[in-house]
Amino acid sequence: MSARNSTGAVKDAMTRPAVKHGRYPSDFQALRQDAAERSPSWLQELRDLGWASFDSLGFPTARRGNERWKYTNVAPIARAEFAYQFQPGIDNGSAALVPFSQDRSSWKDLVFVDGRLSPTLSSAPPADGGLQIESLGDSLSRSNSDQLQEHLGRYIQIEDDGFAALNTAFVNDGAFVRLPDGYSQPVELRITYVTTGGDGTQAKVTHPRTLIVAGSNTQLTVVETYVGSPGDRYFTNAVTEIVLGEGAHVDHYRLLLESPNAFHVGTSRVTQGKDSEFSSASFAIGTSLARNDMEVLLDAPGGYCSLNGLYLTGGDQHIDNLISIDHAQPNCTSRLNYKGILDGKSRAVFGGTVMVRPDAQKSDAQQTDKNLLLSQNAEVDSKPSLLIYADDVTCSHGATAGHIDEDVLFYLRSRGLDLGAASRMLIHAFASEIIDTVKPEPLREHLDTLFNQAIPEKSLPRGRKS
Repeated sequence: MSARNSTGAVKDAMTRPAVKHGRYPSDFQALRQDAAERSPSWLQELRDLGWASFDSLGFPTARRGNERWKYTNVAPIARAEFAYQFQPGIDNGSAALVPFSQDRSSWKDLVFVDGRLSPTLSSAPPADGGLQIESLGDSLSRSNSDQLQEHLGRYIQIEDDGFAALNTAFVNDGAFVRLPDGYSQPVELRITYVTTGGDGTQAKVTHPRTLIVAGSNTQLTVVETYVGSPGDRYFTNAVTEIVLGEGAHVDHYRLLLESPNAFHVGTSRVTQGKDSEFSSASFAIGTSLARNDMEVLLDAPGGYCSLNGLYLTGGDQHIDNLISIDHAQPNCTSRLNYKGILDGKSRAVFGGTVMVRPDAQKSDAQQTDKNLLLSQNAEVDSKPSLLIYADDVTCSHGATAGHIDEDVLFYLRSRGLDLGAASRMLIHAFASEIIDTVKPEPLREHLDTLFNQAIPEKSLPRGRKS
């Protein structure tokens, strides 16, 4: 839970001179003053707590003794000057960045441009039967924001996470989705965060915030996408909170399709109720430095979660997946399966932790991390772990990393395929296991095309012979 009662630290932080963290202090003060009249007091307090934590923590640039950031250097983010966007970019051309098409008669859209809702690109319906699909800004503008206050910031830890604290300090707009208990219709939704090209004088930073509350016995499919203008340098610092009530079913897809020069830190927290089902698939292509930090809390008996991931890196790109599943109650099941394809001098980090608490008997957990290295210079650091404090459980974990199997490659070439076609076929087969978990067919086809196009032509490590 967020430390909402730590007000003493807030007062101290607000009175100290703003002498560090680049331009974040001045941008925070400007936002605080700009939003003072239209923000409820509880939101101002939440922002202040976020700033107090960030002001104390800063960015996790010191990696010695910091296991969570041991293999990822965020100094490029900490050193850079990023400007908060008080006004969104022009919508012209933004529609072309919104990926994969769906039938708008069933799918709804929330599209945010430079951190602000774009009404022209969105198609979310008005509240109906208690269903809410809207921007945080619209919800906060109403006097009755009890549902938002009950959940916003309740599931993210800001006391020891500088990025989450910074996002909380700049909470201003984002997606708010609430399915009331017993809502009978399945809901299909795309949430897209677009960063537009700047004027070349100042790189942008956005702090997207997503809150999803799926009431008891509801069904939701949501595609959460981050995309930006190709070649642009910017920083996306995102936080997503998802709450599942009893018997709720949420299929969640996260697409990281940022500019190859962009930085992205995404923090997701999921809390599941009794007999709920949460299925998530994360896909990432490109991005100079990316972090996907997801934690799932199985907080009632009978919960099920399935977390899948697929990423492809090249050049000097770096991606860090930190995935945690907490079996806090008995009779819960989890599946964790991530795959990486690395080329060039790129580097990947996988930290997967499954915890089974003392009272969580009859837990069933499986964890797998597999990586395909297309270059001798690519590197992956994989650390799957199990923390088991109960004795009646079924748990397993494993990790592998290797190059394309030369015997299989030789077999395919003996059947008439050239080296490029044979290697691409094997790489595609490796990726397909994760892509095939995607249920919406247009999205599955879109991802299959994206990853096919992103597979590098050079598919054997340098110095190896076919």
